[in-house]
Amino acid sequence: QVQLVESGGGLVQAGGSLRLSCAASGRSFSLNSAGWYRQAPGKQRELVASVTRSGTTNYADSVKGRFTISKDNAKNTVYLQMNSLQPEDTGVYYCRLATTMYTSGGYWGQGTQVTVSS
Repeated sequence: QVQLVESGGGLVQAGGSLRLSCAASGRSFSLNSAGWYRQAPGKQRELVASVTRSGTTNYADSVKGRFTISKDNAKNTVYLQMNSLQPEDTGVYYCRLATTMYTSGGYWGQGTQVTVSS
C-alpha cells in the first residue's frame, strides 16, 4: 500500500516562509518523479514544482525564485521550501508520486493547507 503524508502547512504572514514535507511509504522517490501541486479556492489544481528521479527540477513561473523542491532519498521524503510567500500562494498543497508529472496516474497525499495573510 502506497501512502504519502504531507506536513508543514499553516498560517503565515506575507513575506514569510514555510517548508512542506511529504513522506512516502510503499514506493520510492528515488525511482519516481515527485510533484507539489496547489489548489486555491475556486480554482483548478496546478503543478507548482516537480523533481524527476534523477533530480531535475521544474517550477511554475509564479513560484520561480521563491520555491525550492528537494528530496532526501534516504528518508524517502520530498520537501518544498517556500519563501517570500504571498496571499496568492494560499491553497491546499498536495504531494504526488508518479512515473512522470505529465500523464495521469500515480499517488497523492491528503493535502496540507497553506494560508498567507496580507
